[in-house]
Amino acid sequence: MSTPVKNQKFNMLFNWFDQGGDGLLTHDDFQAMGELFADLDTSDDHANASAMRDAFEKWWQVLLAYGDTDGDGRITRPEFLTLMLANVTSPEHFGEAVLAIADALMRALDTNGDGVLSHDEYVRMYSELGVPPKHSRDAFRRLDRDGSGSISHEEFRTAITEFYLSEDMDAPGNWLIGPIKAGV
Repeated sequence: MSTPVKNQKFNMLFNWFDQGGDGLLTHDDFQAMGELFADLDTSDDHANASAMRDAFEKWWQVLLAYGDTDGDGRITRPEFLTLMLANVTSPEHFGEAVLAIADALMRALDTNGDGVLSHDEYVRMYSELGVPPKHSRDAFRRLDRDGSGSISHEEFRTAITEFYLSEDMDAPGNWLIGPIKAGV
């Protein structure tokens, strides 16, 4: 059963993934998201970019396998919300479809190789992914749980996990792609 918090987050995610803006998710949308994320990797090592593309492809395949009941190659918003709760966030798919992107993204964005994301690295990443800096600056503050001035790999994974799995309205990870609002 969907909770209001998860429903709101997954609706935000649907809007973000709908790169074609047609109210449906398609393979093209997921390929575009994969490219958007892959383009964040500016290193000569293309493994992270490939890992992000592959993870978005895996995510798309899970959506098709479990939710494209009419075989038209498109996922509607209601189908997506149901699939996110029942399949994508299930333990057998969550690591391959979501955490794989987070791990590759962390490696790609840690441009100075210190194992953490600085404020500037974090805000740049989300700005390039279409999240307004005012949201990413606030998210950074919330996700830097130890107050070190940076986000560790573990803090980033925790935030991703909270965004997808937590029903707690106040979980810091809920701020990954913008604020959620109580009662919406």
